[in-house]
Amino acid sequence: MAGLPDRNIALDLLGRMCLIRRFEEEAGRQYQRAKAGGFLHLAIGEEATIVGTTSVMRSDDYLIGTYRTHGHALARGTPADEVMAELFGKETGTSGGRGGSMHIFDAERRFMGGYGIVGGNLPLAAGLGLASQYKGEDSVTVCMFGDGASNTGNFGETMNLAALWDLPVLFLVENNLYGMGTALERHSAVTDLSQKAAGYGIEGERIDGMDLLEVRERVGEHLESVRDSGKPSLVEAFTYRYRGHSAADPEVYRDKSEVEEWREKDPIESFIRRCLDGGVLDQDDVAAARREADETVEAAVEFADESPEPALESLYEELYVVSETMGWYSVDERSPEPHRGELGEDAPEVMKELAESGAAHASEERERQTREGVRE
Repeated sequence: MAGLPDRNIALDLLGRMCLIRRFEEEAGRQYQRAKAGGFLHLAIGEEATIVGTTSVMRSDDYLIGTYRTHGHALARGTPADEVMAELFGKETGTSGGRGGSMHIFDAERRFMGGYGIVGGNLPLAAGLGLASQYKGEDSVTVCMFGDGASNTGNFGETMNLAALWDLPVLFLVENNLYGMGTALERHSAVTDLSQKAAGYGIEGERIDGMDLLEVRERVGEHLESVRDSGKPSLVEAFTYRYRGHSAADPEVYRDKSEVEEWREKDPIESFIRRCLDGGVLDQDDVAAARREADETVEAAVEFADESPEPALESLYEELYVVSETMGWYSVDERSPEPHRGELGEDAPEVMKELAESGAAHASEERERQTREGVRE
């Protein structure tokens, strides 16, 4: 069993887990109030895997996640205000309100985003590892994905390239036992996911993802191994989500008794007990951590509520990477002078005049058809 950290580290770890739990609970409430749009995937119960992993990463390491990544961003240091604002679709969000719950992104802290496509982050993680290798950096990319993603074609392709090119990537499977509503033994022929990349020469290890200290110890060792050797590694963390796959999940595929059994292993409560028993923290420390999490999340909701909506005229902004050295993504031929379709605001004046004339003509035609005696 991994030993307890000192008081300051214990306080930081507890504070991060309490913040994630409180944030996710409030996100669920705000979703029910229709404040947050799109889909919502909560990580309640998976805090130890998230915080244990991020707490042993360096600031120059990359982290890339899936669509259940509010907690990953918070653990990496992204302000709760910005994450909540993104859920609300506001301009002050991490992606300017354009990504929502599944697309939190913070390049400054090298959190390279959440992705709505199952397994979609795997090849991107290989690309990040290749970039570090190419630039001669010793940064490691941590790619966190669910058990269901290990069945995708992207998984095999990425493992092969990562092993072939010796890419500095730590692949971490957040195995919460269900791929959406399908149990692990019903969706994967190999249920020991730590061995699923062995055929590509990538060694793996299974750990208890509900034990914060074990996650820190084992992931920390894997990180240093990848950093020193430049070769990829894989960790499978057994964890559990206490809520459904998404906010719309009726959870008919698992018994309530199973959920209650896993609640007995609550990662936050387990860590608190160990810290209290070990004399590292006291009850006042625990109460303070929970109170600070409450205040931070309440302030985040207020910030998101008061933040402005993105301007309507910005609807088509930031859809393309535009530069003088790149070709055109599309061609707009609505005028005698074709122009780049991704730069509608820079269209020739003649096109704008033609568009206005067309709109005026359409209005006249509608007026003519509605006059008395003119058939619709």
